[in-house]
Amino acid sequence: MASAGYKSGRPDLQVLSSDDAVYEQAILRDLASVNPWIAYIDFKFRHGSLLEQNFVMARACLQLPRSYKLWKLFLTFRVNHVTELNPTALAVEYNKVNTLFEKALILLNKMPRIWEMYLQFLLQQPVVTHARRTFDRALRALPITQHKRIWTLYLHFANAASGETAVRVWRRYMHIHPESAEDFIELLLRTGAYTEAAKRYVDLLNNVRFTSKHGKGHFELWSEMVDVIVEHAAEIDTKNETGLNVERIIRSGLVRFADQSGKFWASLATYWIRKGSFERARDVFEEAIMTVMTVRDFTLIFDAYVEFEESVISALMDAASKRAEKGVVHDDADFELDFRMMRFEHLMDRRPFLLNDVLLRQNPNNVSEWEKRVALWGDNKPEIVQTYSDAISAIHPKRATGSFHKIWARYARFYERGGDLRSARIIMEKAVKVPFKSVAELADMWIEWAEMELRNENFDDAVRIMAKAVQAPKRSNIDYFDETLSPQQRVHKSWKLWSFYVDLVESVSTLEEVKRVYERIFELRIATPQTVVNYANLLEEHHYYEESFKVYERGLDLFSYPVAFELWNLYLTKAVDRKIGIERLRDLFEQAVEDCPPKFAKTIYLMYGNLEEERGLARHAMRIYERATRAVADEDRADMFNFYITKSASNFGLPSTRPIYERAITALPDVEAKEMCLKFADMEKRLGEIDRARAIYGHASQFCDPRTNVDFWTRWEQFEVQHGNEDTFKEMLRIKRSVQAQYNTDVNFIASQALARSQQRVDDGTGNEAADIKASFERHARAPEGFVAASASSKGEVTIEATHPANPDAIDIDGVDDE
Repeated sequence: MASAGYKSGRPDLQVLSSDDAVYEQAILRDLASVNPWIAYIDFKFRHGSLLEQNFVMARACLQLPRSYKLWKLFLTFRVNHVTELNPTALAVEYNKVNTLFEKALILLNKMPRIWEMYLQFLLQQPVVTHARRTFDRALRALPITQHKRIWTLYLHFANAASGETAVRVWRRYMHIHPESAEDFIELLLRTGAYTEAAKRYVDLLNNVRFTSKHGKGHFELWSEMVDVIVEHAAEIDTKNETGLNVERIIRSGLVRFADQSGKFWASLATYWIRKGSFERARDVFEEAIMTVMTVRDFTLIFDAYVEFEESVISALMDAASKRAEKGVVHDDADFELDFRMMRFEHLMDRRPFLLNDVLLRQNPNNVSEWEKRVALWGDNKPEIVQTYSDAISAIHPKRATGSFHKIWARYARFYERGGDLRSARIIMEKAVKVPFKSVAELADMWIEWAEMELRNENFDDAVRIMAKAVQAPKRSNIDYFDETLSPQQRVHKSWKLWSFYVDLVESVSTLEEVKRVYERIFELRIATPQTVVNYANLLEEHHYYEESFKVYERGLDLFSYPVAFELWNLYLTKAVDRKIGIERLRDLFEQAVEDCPPKFAKTIYLMYGNLEEERGLARHAMRIYERATRAVADEDRADMFNFYITKSASNFGLPSTRPIYERAITALPDVEAKEMCLKFADMEKRLGEIDRARAIYGHASQFCDPRTNVDFWTRWEQFEVQHGNEDTFKEMLRIKRSVQAQYNTDVNFIASQALARSQQRVDDGTGNEAADIKASFERHARAPEGFVAASASSKGEVTIEATHPANPDAIDIDGVDDE
């Protein structure tokens, strides 16, 4: 075969040469194997021409028509050969390859890669119908698990073809891939199929399992659908059989998205405007502004409504001006313009009322909004009455926001101002039976009723009303704060109500009536300190002094400190001013100081002592002041001792103050004891008792560090200079050194000094606080007994301070300060 040669269609072309003999023999040895053909084809790719390559691959596919590998090589070779050619000018060459693909698919129609190659090759050619049919054949031939590979090309082809072809292809695709509905809708919108796009939106939104591939939420998809319907209202088919019920669709959106109702209402109205149905649009606007629940939605709808009316009026005015230019008179058109202008003005006038309606729909229990509603009506009495009636019916007393009783009070006052007092009373009578949210509101309602009667000078009726308000059982065990009981059951324990009742009775009734009211307040145990004071003052004004004192005593039984202190203060002051018996006054003061807390004792003891000084015995007053020094608070004790000393000195002379000074020095803290010692020493010096004064200075020295209490030591030195001698001066200096040594070795003092020095370094910007404190303690711990630890001076020098000199008796006579 190799020697004879193999001729092609052209007799002068020999496509086989002697070099092919080896491959031909290999093929003959194994006719069913693909490998010899692969080797033969590879050899031709390296050494043969295109015709030889085509010839060998054609023979191989003819010999082994079911070999996917051979067909793929052959088809790839043929496709690459014609790819660079113009598919329109050389359609014949492309058809040859198409025919070759068709031959391959006769036996390889289950091979998706062959179909892909064929379809990609067809996409390069202007053969839309042939390509579409081939896509359909591929889908029919391949199993459904391989369809995804075909659909990727098919959708690309459909989008390129556009028009009805694309829509039909996508419809088929949606049966198996409904998750791509958004892409299909975009295609429908591009092709102008708005009705079908809207239907697809409806199907998509009705599918609760649908999840957007683009991450869009449910509301966003709804908004897109509504925008499509509104923008293309004229193109949307709304026939009952095949079209959409647009109004029903948008209203379902209102139900689903109540918080976005403004957008949907405006969209529905806009839809009817674009459909040319202006009256239906106006009906939608009216329904919207009467049903929305938020101010934002109301503003959106109202602005759209106003814009719509303005556009209609503007169009009518333009038409009227054109008719006027032509001299045409059209009464019906002019009437319509006037009518629409009047309706527009009415709409603008209604805006405050409509906005108030929105707020009341949000919370019908909002008292302030109902009051604004009343104010909006101005002098329109029928509407005001209707508004009050609606408010009373709508507001739930327990859920009212604001003071519900104000609605009732103003409703009654409206009739009162109109002169209809009878209707006002009927309203008040109904109001006091309302189960208000709190007792305070019910009490305010009763007071409003009484004040109404007072304004009309019906004083007896006002008293009768208040008596009815506070009416209660003889013995009432009801707890004012028990929320399980109605306000009507608890109102008789309202202090506000009783206070008003007392003031009213005082103004228009007799003293006996007032006393009965006060007694009833005490029986109900709702009296306050102010009640006690007012009752006592009332009795005092009418010269019932003993009864007023009894009132104070009853008040003291009710209240403890600190309230009792104010009552005692008033009671004792008035009792002293009345100059009742001294024994009785002493009993009162003893009762007052018996359980008196220290912080309030000073005032009462001073009053007690002053009483004894004026009407009793001086020694009794001194005993009281002495008791006061023990009873008062710590911050008042020093002042009390000073007062006690002053009184003792004025009554019994200076020597009598010595035991007081001694006890004060013992009882007071160190700082105040030092001051007391100085005063004690001055007193002894005035009496000429120099030794006693020196002993007092010596006692006080233990409280006074020479470095921090320089004034004390200065005064002692001055005292010794004036009244002492060399021995006493030396003794003073010895004591001073001893005290200084005591403070130097005192742990607390050392710590405080270390902290002070460290703080100074921190303020100066030098040193470490914690390190300085630690070093200071270590120095003091290492110091020998009787010495102060070394301390660094400001220049870094170290000094040693001795707490005692080597010879304590060796003093510097010439120097004053031995430091």
